[in-house]
Amino acid sequence: MTDRALAVVRAGALTTVQDRGRPGHAHLGVPRSGALDGPAAALANRLTGNAPDAAVLETTLDGCSVRPRSTVTMAVTGAPCPVTVDGGPVAWGAPVRVRAGSVLDVGPAVSGVRAYVAVSGGIAVEQALGSRSTDLLSGLGPAPLTDGSVLPLGRPGHQSHARVDVAPQPAPPAELLLRVVLGPRDDWFTPTAVRLFTSRAYHVSPASNRIGLRTTGPVLERAKRAELPSEGVVLGAVQVPPDGTPVVFLADHPTTGGYPVIAVVRPTDLPAAAQAVPGTPVRFVAVRRGRGAGHVRRIGSEETDGSRARR
Repeated sequence: MTDRALAVVRAGALTTVQDRGRPGHAHLGVPRSGALDGPAAALANRLTGNAPDAAVLETTLDGCSVRPRSTVTMAVTGAPCPVTVDGGPVAWGAPVRVRAGSVLDVGPAVSGVRAYVAVSGGIAVEQALGSRSTDLLSGLGPAPLTDGSVLPLGRPGHQSHARVDVAPQPAPPAELLLRVVLGPRDDWFTPTAVRLFTSRAYHVSPASNRIGLRTTGPVLERAKRAELPSEGVVLGAVQVPPDGTPVVFLADHPTTGGYPVIAVVRPTDLPAAAQAVPGTPVRFVAVRRGRGAGHVRRIGSEETDGSRARR
């Protein structure tokens, strides 16, 4: 009988199992979770002939090494990185046939932060609330990978892997432009603070993780000093803690919070945030209410085409 499993040779700094997440459970205090760079994860699945909701591996900065126990098709997408099989270079961003017992190594990211590793049949760990995703905040799903662990694989479907030399992917951002809708608590900040938020550059903090993209930069002064009762927060909410610097909530974010949310990032801009390395400039661009996604404006500045939000 074929052994459909993947042995972890090198787990890397933080490698987790991710799929499209578990939306719809915020009332239970459970975040959505799922791959931070959803388009990159979906591409990896397409390249290996998987369904869009198949689980993949999400690596952080230094990749991982795995050994399939049966011959499989694999693909690595997301952050550009060297990929080898048994020490020999193979294509990044393309389907690769890996024989049973061979080692596929995903090297350190050349640019960006997170790479995605798909295997034909998908990672078939047990589901929790309908998802196989690791949730670092609530602890749901499988634990982050460790050296020597073994992951079960599903059976490949009838769809064959994509027959391409290499699949085009957006480059990690040199500058992260995040389109935001102001509110619901922008009135808790001074007008000057709101202008600073939408006109000055911030930078990605090294303290960022799957829960939130933290920033360094101009401090936003509060107009209201009262305590805000905890209220629901959503994916992409830009919360401002007491130190005055914005935090963008990502996939493993808490479902409630007591700090004011000055704005909410458009969901289509969040995948680029997953690939923004520490030090990357961040600009929050206010979306003109009632206009299409392609029309944005900087407060106190000229109108800018929103198509530049992800490069």
